[in-house]
Amino acid sequence: MPVEVLGPPVATPRPQIWRITDRATFDALRRRGRRVRQGPLTLTWLAPAPTEAGVPPRIGFAVGKHAGGAVVRNRIRRRLRAVCRELVVAGDLPGGAYLMGANATVATMPWSELVALVRATVAAASR
Repeated sequence: MPVEVLGPPVATPRPQIWRITDRATFDALRRRGRRVRQGPLTLTWLAPAPTEAGVPPRIGFAVGKHAGGAVVRNRIRRRLRAVCRELVVAGDLPGGAYLMGANATVATMPWSELVALVRATVAAASR
């Protein structure tokens, strides 16, 4: 006989994405990173070091004031972060360090187009 457990639903954990917090990674992205630009999105990717096997992707965002006010810039970052989580779940975001830049178009772009754009840009950078 099945037992019914009452209580709050258990939330599934979100896929883990780490932030880039050290200056050395930003310098390495600038010097050795592979840069790809597609439409309103610019992506710089640095392959993971052999010691970083199994480490989640690390992502930084560079959304300047040219993209709009603080509300628009934050919306762009939140949307890009959500797309990256979706790509991690699908297995389409290889490890390494990423620096993503975008303009104001990304804030209003339809979700399916944004996911396809980020997926294509990541694939082009990691080739």
